[in-house]
Amino acid sequence: MFFPVDPRADGTILHTGNLAAKSSSGYNLNSLFVGSEGTLGLFTEITLKVYGIPEYTMAARAVFPSSEDAVNAVVSILQAGIPIARSELVDARSIQQVNHYNGTSYKVAPTIFLEFHGNEAGLNQDVGFTKELFSDHGCREFIFETDSKGVHQLWEARHNLAYAFIHGTSGKKMMTTDVVVPISELASAIHDARLKLNELGIDEALLGHVGDGNYHAILMIDKNNPSEVKIADQFNQHIVEYALARGGTCTGEHGVGIGKKKYQKREHVEAFDLMLLIKKTMDPKCLLNPDKIFDKY
Repeated sequence: MFFPVDPRADGTILHTGNLAAKSSSGYNLNSLFVGSEGTLGLFTEITLKVYGIPEYTMAARAVFPSSEDAVNAVVSILQAGIPIARSELVDARSIQQVNHYNGTSYKVAPTIFLEFHGNEAGLNQDVGFTKELFSDHGCREFIFETDSKGVHQLWEARHNLAYAFIHGTSGKKMMTTDVVVPISELASAIHDARLKLNELGIDEALLGHVGDGNYHAILMIDKNNPSEVKIADQFNQHIVEYALARGGTCTGEHGVGIGKKKYQKREHVEAFDLMLLIKKTMDPKCLLNPDKIFDKY
C-alpha cells in the first residue's frame, strides 16, 4: 500500500510505501498519514489491498440478560481462540429503536451480533463451541443465518441503528462518542457508562465493537438547549476519563477532531509534543485542517 501525499503544504508529492507485501524499511509513514485526520498532507492517490471473499459466512444473534453478560461472553470466545470476523454489542434501548424503525420483533435485551468466516465444517465447530460458552453467561437466545439474504437482514439492525434514532426521535439531534479500553476492562466500562447514562434523563443507547474494546454511546439531544449539550459533554468527559485511567484511549474510530482535542496532552504526555513538532514540520503555516487535533499556531 502506498500513498502519494502533499508534505509541507507546498505541492511536493511523495510516496509513503511500495507494492511489496511487507517492509521494514524506514518509518511507517502510511500509518502516520492515515491517522493524521488530514492535518499532515493531502492524499492524491491511494493503493488498496483487496481481500478474497470467504468460502462460507455465518452470522448470529445472541441475547443476554445484561450488557455485562454479553461482553463477558465475547471475551470468553476470544480467550478460547475462536476466530470471529465481527462482534457487535447492541443494548436493549437500541434493539427497541430498531424494532420500531425496521418493523422487526427482536427480543428487547442486550444483544451480540456475530459473524464467522471460513469453511463450513470449521464454522460449525466454532458455532457449537460459541453456543456452549455463551450459555455459561446466561445466553437466552442464539439464532444464526447462513444464506446471504439472512446474513444481510441480521446485520441490517446494526447498520441502520443511527438512522433508526435520527429518523425516530423528533426534534433531537444525534451526538455520538466512543472510547476504547483494554478487553479485560470492557465489561466494567460498559457497566459504568450505563449507570452514568441512567442519570442523564435523555434518550441514549450503548453499542460497540466488543471484540476490540471499542464502545460507542448515542445521545439524542436538542443542540439548541445548553443544558442538554452540557449533559452530553459531561458524559463524554466521564467515559474518556474512565478509559484513560485504565490504559485506554479517548477515541477508537470517531477521531480527535475538535471534540477530543483537549484530551490529547493527557493521553499522550511527552509523545504529544513530538506529534506537534511533526505537525509544524510538515505544515509550518497550519494550512491543513487547522484546529483539528492541535490548536492553530
